[in-house]
Amino acid sequence: MGVLIDTSLLIGREQRGRITGLIERPGVAISVITVSELLHGVHRATTEHRARREAIVEGILAGMKPVPITTAVARVHARIWSHLESRGSLIGPHDLWIASTALAHGYAVATLNRAEFERVPGLRLVDLPEPRRGHILHESPLD
Repeated sequence: MGVLIDTSLLIGREQRGRITGLIERPGVAISVITVSELLHGVHRATTEHRARREAIVEGILAGMKPVPITTAVARVHARIWSHLESRGSLIGPHDLWIASTALAHGYAVATLNRAEFERVPGLRLVDLPEPRRGHILHESPLD
């Protein structure tokens, strides 16, 4: 089983300069929703930080193949959305798509936002240990 990495984990690791070892692991992937969230951060960056942020995001995208939203993902999304809504425990719309993608493709999810994802029935959450010291992309955080 693979691991779908949530945006929060990518940003959290990048802020500590520890992203390279994460994206190079076999069996890890990201959702197209994560691609959008990362690129949104590039577009929101100030002019002085945009080029650096874009380089980081493009490095992530070059190292990981995004998992698309398909009809199978949409079916899982509708079922989970209805279930969570009926219980009054909806999660954020982007997290719901990421969770649905993981469930439809048999992935676990690695996230720093466990409280949201724990509400999704059947979703397996995993922790990914920090990469070794030698796998540092850079030392400065995203601004």
